[in-house]
Amino acid sequence: LHTIIPGMATRNGRAVLAFGVMGGQYQAMGHAHLISNLVDFEMSLQEAVDCPRVFANADGTVDVERGIPAETVAGLAARGHRTTIVDKPIGGAQAIAIEWEAGVLAGASDPRKDGSALGY
Repeated sequence: LHTIIPGMATRNGRAVLAFGVMGGQYQAMGHAHLISNLVDFEMSLQEAVDCPRVFANADGTVDVERGIPAETVAGLAARGHRTTIVDKPIGGAQAIAIEWEAGVLAGASDPRKDGSALGY
């Protein structure tokens, strides 16, 4: 399976974010993580990209990156989730935010992978 699913977010009919998440099966969940980090948790673009990740596997297990608080992992286990702390990165992302009023493009690139965010 190969999925190329770039994302774009708009506000009031104008594009404000172009982004992409790598990681095969993780990509759709990665898009949701990135948008949630920006909207729900009001993170900066780079914070949203850097944030530790989780991934619900098809077999019902949950992969958890290092950096997720131990109490969060324990809470998942208490709810019946089978968690595994993984050493490999879960996905990768690059994003460019368009700040129309300031006339600025702000980029973020994931330290987990090679890559960059470029815009003009």
